[in-house]
Amino acid sequence: MTVNSGSIRFNTDSSKMEIYNGEKWWNIDSTSPEEQTGGTRGLFAAGGNNVIDFVTLSTTGNATDFGDVTKGVAKGAAHCADRTRGLIAGGHPSAQNTIDFVTISSQGNSADFGDLSAGRGYLAGANNTTRGVFGGAWSPARTNTIDYVTIAATGNAFDFGDLTLARQTDASFASQTRGFWAGGATEPNSLFHDNIDFVTTSTLGNATDFGNLINGTFAKVGCSNAIRGLIGGGYGSPANYNTLEFITLATLGNATTFGNLTVSHYYGGATSSPVRGVFGGGYDGGNSTIDVIDYVQIMSTGDAIDFGNLTSARTEIGAFSNGNGGLG
Repeated sequence: MTVNSGSIRFNTDSSKMEIYNGEKWWNIDSTSPEEQTGGTRGLFAAGGNNVIDFVTLSTTGNATDFGDVTKGVAKGAAHCADRTRGLIAGGHPSAQNTIDFVTISSQGNSADFGDLSAGRGYLAGANNTTRGVFGGAWSPARTNTIDYVTIAATGNAFDFGDLTLARQTDASFASQTRGFWAGGATEPNSLFHDNIDFVTTSTLGNATDFGNLINGTFAKVGCSNAIRGLIGGGYGSPANYNTLEFITLATLGNATTFGNLTVSHYYGGATSSPVRGVFGGGYDGGNSTIDVIDYVQIMSTGDAIDFGNLTSARTEIGAFSNGNGGLG
């Protein structure tokens, strides 16, 4: 019997409701961002200072102060989240190995979670409902390492496998089954790449090639719902710093044009709800930092709309939410 994506069943063995996402059956989460935070809450963390901001992704308006990252500025850190916790892993300067966490439904400073397998910056993270996975790096050198942690626990990261290339990774996102890394730069001389890698998040092993971006640049940002992944901005050649692309997460193939951001930017942050992708901060087309927040409707195509502003202009920022695509 053919099962369509979105089908729902009651599993008599586990006594749980399940939904089919096109690849496998998943438990329907008994909690929701609406219940926990009055809607999906998106956080923008660090990037030139230690500030954490938050917004409610279903609304528009300026960001509100959440707290501070206790480990410092953490430029180029990796981020991921489940319904309860957000993680901030690694970062530059000094190729940090620390992982911090916050409780998304509250406000306050981050706390120590554990350590990566090695200190590194300019890596990127993805998650499912259980695991966070952190891939790649630039500082102190380009690497293909992927680590993983169990988000609901605390402790040090374990080896997951390797990316297809040792590279800086900036744009990452997830479905309930897969984690993705798009674009990046490798040695020597910051060679730009258009590769899209993916892993099956619940297993261990090396990444597999998914397809290619339209524009092979680095310093991009990424976000997703359970169906589509969006990749925006970037630095390199061609210099299309404001473009948005998308992929369908359950398939394989190359990215497709989505639209444009309201401003050119690279080294920003992006996060999502099941409905919206939200992009904030970064450098503009030059070397000026911006505080702009944009949003798009993920299941449509078209140009971004102004959302509001961060509490301060900053770059090499990270973002996560309790309604991202890895959570369904």
